Amino acid sequence: MGWFIGAIAVATSAFIATNLDDIVVLVIFFSQVSAWFRPHHILIGQYLGFSVLVLASLPGYLGRQVIPEAWLSWLGVIPIGMGMWLLLQQDMDETDADTLHWVSEPRATTKKVRWKQVLRRLIAPESLQVAAVTVANGGDNISIYVPLFASTNGAELVITLAVFYLLTAVENGAAYWVASHPAIASLIRRYGQRLVPFVLIGLGFFILTEPWLSR
Repeated sequence: MGWFIGAIAVATSAFIATNLDDIVVLVIFFSQVSAWFRPHHILIGQYLGFSVLVLASLPGYLGRQVIPEAWLSWLGVIPIGMGMWLLLQQDMDETDADTLHWVSEPRATTKKVRWKQVLRRLIAPESLQVAAVTVANGGDNISIYVPLFASTNGAELVITLAVFYLLTAVENGAAYWVASHPAIASLIRRYGQRLVPFVLIGLGFFILTEPWLSR
């Protein structure tokens, strides 16, 4: 029983240490919910991105390092590019933006079409954008998860992954609550849309320079 509690404690500590910065980004995402950008896009995107980080770290369980540490910082290019794109789009009329991102589809008449709609919801571009930011901000995750996985046995690895995925849901729920709080949400909704590009660009530069800052 002691090893079980210990595995949970280590997994929880590792998750908190590597995902505190994600909460700020998630709060901003949830504050931008609209007709075309829904909460499920954020949740699915977060799980997709986090799963990529876990899969990239799993070779550590076998004692191998597949991603050179020096390459991780270059993931910062992704949020920088997204932030620059959003800056270019800020002058666009809100109605036009909704038209571009939200296109109604005809009612499905066959099971094949309905399945296509289900798959499209799971891999919607909005979800992929959230996943890209999650992966880009995950350099520290990989650098910690690889040695963590390498030090676990099979049972401990299963417990660690279960704790990670459970806490990902908790993290999203907490971010959604903060973004939905009247006092906080009013400020975020008022200034959040203009701040999002700068947050993403700043996040990208932090990821790019973190290896040098930590020396």
